[in-house]
Amino acid sequence: MGFLDDAKKKLSDAVDNHGDAISDSLDKAGGLVDEKTGGKYTDKIADGLDRAKRALDDLDGRRDDLPGASTPASSGGSQGDPDPVPTDPSPVPPEPGADPNEGPGTASDGRTQL
Repeated sequence: MGFLDDAKKKLSDAVDNHGDAISDSLDKAGGLVDEKTGGKYTDKIADGLDRAKRALDDLDGRRDDLPGASTPASSGGSQGDPDPVPTDPSPVPPEPGADPNEGPGTASDGRTQL
């Protein structure tokens, strides 16, 4: 067993034995960072905390050690796109005074403009 294997085993044991304290400490650190940044990065901080908790909790192959460590399916977004752009299905209203019968590239007399 190499050095990294020993370190992983010790870290896994620490998470197994002290998962609640580790989770609380991560939450405190995240809260402090969120406070210091004025809430500007709240979503990113929450995502980072969730990822850190999942990574630590998954060291032993079972997600049972840290409270609040969600599974990827319940974390909200997809793994590939951390900031999905919401789509707005509502149509854009016409500008005031615009003729709704006049499309782009169409003259007021109905001729196509080049």
